[in-house]
Amino acid sequence: MSATSAAPAGAQSEPPASPPATGSGAARRPGVVLAVIVITQLMVILDGTVVNIAMPKIQTALDFSPANLSWVQNAYALAFGGLLLLGARAGDLLGRRRVFVTGVTVFTAASLLGGLAPTAELLLAARVLQGVGGAIAAPAALTLLMLTFKEGPERMKALGLYSLVSSGGASVGLVVGGMLTDWVSWRWGLFINVPIGIALVVAARRVLTETPRERGRFDVAGALTSTVGITALVYGFIRVAEAGWSAPEVLASFAVGVVLLAGFVLIERRVSHPIVPLRMFRNADRVASYLTMLLLVGTMFGMFFFLTQYLQGVLEFSPLAAGLAFLPMTGLLFASSRIVPRLTGRMDNGLMMIAGSVSVLAGMIWLTRLSLDSSYLGGVVGPLVLFGAGAGLIFIPLTGRALSGVPAEDAGAASGLLNVLQQVGGALGLGILVTVFGTASRNATPGTTDPAEAAREILTDGVHAAFIGSAIYAALTLLVIVVGVRPWNRRKAVTPETATEPAAVEPAVAEAHI
Repeated sequence: MSATSAAPAGAQSEPPASPPATGSGAARRPGVVLAVIVITQLMVILDGTVVNIAMPKIQTALDFSPANLSWVQNAYALAFGGLLLLGARAGDLLGRRRVFVTGVTVFTAASLLGGLAPTAELLLAARVLQGVGGAIAAPAALTLLMLTFKEGPERMKALGLYSLVSSGGASVGLVVGGMLTDWVSWRWGLFINVPIGIALVVAARRVLTETPRERGRFDVAGALTSTVGITALVYGFIRVAEAGWSAPEVLASFAVGVVLLAGFVLIERRVSHPIVPLRMFRNADRVASYLTMLLLVGTMFGMFFFLTQYLQGVLEFSPLAAGLAFLPMTGLLFASSRIVPRLTGRMDNGLMMIAGSVSVLAGMIWLTRLSLDSSYLGGVVGPLVLFGAGAGLIFIPLTGRALSGVPAEDAGAASGLLNVLQQVGGALGLGILVTVFGTASRNATPGTTDPAEAAREILTDGVHAAFIGSAIYAALTLLVIVVGVRPWNRRKAVTPETATEPAAVEPAVAEAHI
């Protein structure tokens, strides 16, 4: 739910040979530079999971409707994903230290505003600003890491720590979020970023060196049309849950989305420096990888969002208990991030992805059996184990396939686009599933007159329908993987060259999608 550990757009597959333009702090204190970058990544990771586990409390405090609650997650995801490539380009043209400091400053200020927000509208505005700040800071952070540490064991250790935080930070965030929400307030899930952000800005100004500015142009039109277009589609799906398919605002939203996305394609075909080079979609394997990422992350966004509601609203878990409840899954994701890179050169990566997708589908089908009488041990742990193990088998080989064979000049754009699809896929998937959830909730007929028990029954019916939708998403993911991998060919999906630095392309699975 992310900065990810895949190289962002704008970061070259090999950093420039020329040294940074100013200062030598990075050369003298590489450990401090690494600490600044890793803590920034951790802050962004924690923000996603801390807020997710606090959703029920946020809904009550700010009077969100069940459908509109998803905007707390989607507002951040759409802003982050939509502007990520533009943020990477800003680092190239304006200097990465300057852009990094600006991004962290915006993120920190937005966290303060979100923590103080007295209304739902102000919280959503703060979440958008957080996404903008993250989109500015994240690409520059990873590129600065690549520039600070030379290729070889030194860089591999730094990338290993970076990806360790990316994959393990979600587990920490779930527990920290539960503790803060339970013991203090959900607002402290946002306030916690403020002292960390201030310290990062001060440290970054002292130890990070500025990079030379490149010449070029911003593709602002491309960034805006794609971001607003996807947001319009997501808004349309979420409004369907409350207004129905024939509502004028729903139809208008879908129409605006389609027109803007068509305009985005036309813009990208004509500009000299497109934010998304359309030539990357000429490779069928890469397109299949992108579509797989879109569907898989949509499944994960929906599963986490609605299972959080179920744990706290039906099983009556506290926020801390709900955070701890996800550890079987996030623990497996973390373990997979350490183990799977060692297997990619020894096993058929395509078959690994198929096995993982089957496991994810089985976990989602199991979740559709949850009811009012289900227990955590009997109905939740098993699906989480299957989902965590399966997703862990998919992400790293999938990233390798998406980046395999990409020309050096497109390496940054290809990995950046993969990151964008993680955020956009999650937001779009959750928007569709909220429609399913809202429709089922409206049509639910409680079998009791007790208001509290009736609310639990309605929530259970809505979550059940949303899990069926997530299972369909998982089935489509499996289908796309099988068609894209073509297991009957029995060929390797990731070349040895791609697998030599797995940490550099490993997605931060947990944050992007929790």
